[in-house]
Amino acid sequence: MIKKTREKFMKAALEEAAKALGKQEIPVGAVVVYNDTIIARAGNLTETLKDPTAHAEMQAITSAAAWLGGKYLTGCTIYVTLEPCAMCAAAIGWSQASELVYGASDEKKGYTRIAGQLLHPRTKVIKGLLADECSELIIRFFKTKRN
Repeated sequence: MIKKTREKFMKAALEEAAKALGKQEIPVGAVVVYNDTIIARAGNLTETLKDPTAHAEMQAITSAAAWLGGKYLTGCTIYVTLEPCAMCAAAIGWSQASELVYGASDEKKGYTRIAGQLLHPRTKVIKGLLADECSELIIRFFKTKRN
């Protein structure tokens, strides 16, 4: 039951990644879940906003904090299609999100490549959920950029 629920939320993040792809953004999507309800959803907006910090996770954290009326995402799970970078992992850490679930690993810029504790010590991490589906969008995007 839990796996099916997690997959449902990751599929919602994949929908956000597909929307980002449609805008010629790097296709990364994120959703924030609180009490089994999506309270925020976002895709990358770095090109659209001309802002290097406009990653899907950052947009979703800001939206979720506004929805909750406070800066902490305690009790929330953040689903993201790609392993967060160091900036996003640190923001997730500062938000005190209870759980991070990501799909594809980021071999070049993922936060796990950096030594040190970026996430909050109590944040539970689940990696690799729907990893193939999450990787496919990224691979397809960069193939079109390199041709």
